[in-house]
Parts: sequence; C-alpha cells; structure tokens
Amino acid sequence: MRLYSILALLFVFLLSGCSWVQFPSIHKTTIQQGNIVSQEMVTQLKIGMTKTQVQYILGTPLIVDTFNPSRWDYYYTRVDSNSQRTEKQLSLTFDKNNALLSIDGDYLMSRKSPEDGQ
Repeated sequence: MRLYSILALLFVFLLSGCSWVQFPSIHKTTIQQGNIVSQEMVTQLKIGMTKTQVQYILGTPLIVDTFNPSRWDYYYTRVDSNSQRTEKQLSLTFDKNNALLSIDGDYLMSRKSPEDGQ
C-alpha cells in the first residue's frame, strides 16, 4: 500500500513537469527582446537626418550589418503569458554622407525631410 502511494506521488511530480499539462497556479511572464521602438519614435524620423540624430531618437541599433554599415536594423519580439508572439522590424539605410536615405519595416513611415518643417 505504501509503495503504491509513493509511486502515485512520484507520478504526480513527474507529470507536473510536463509542459502540455496546464496548471492554473503557474505564472508566466511577458518576455520582451530587442529594441522597443514605438510609432511615435518612427514618426519623428525624417529623411536626411544624420546617424547621430537617428540614434538619439531610436537608441543604438540591435544589428549593424558588418558588410554594409550604412544599414541599421531594429528588431523587437514580445511573447506574452498566452504564448502569443509579436514581432516588429525596422530597417534604416544611410547614404555615404551618413544621412538617412530610406525607412522600411512594420511601422507607418513619415517621408518628410528636415527642410520641410513640421
């Protein structure tokens, strides 16, 4: 009898480690990775800005291409407690004078140059 209760208890502990069994008391945290870039930050970007100005607004890029240093990539990934994944990507290209040339990615872009004004 005692052996059966020990085996049942051992089985319950081993089963609780399986990921396909969902227990309501387990807390999962939201995981954010990469550069957190908001739409407001992207709206502030203007074609013709310098790398320093862009870095002031967005922060240091997550990836600077080794073979093409005129391209900066900002990636953001968020996995919430329900395992829903959100991914955002922003790629910036600069010309040989370090001026912002193009903006591509998952955000609405503002194509105004600094000379256009607000």
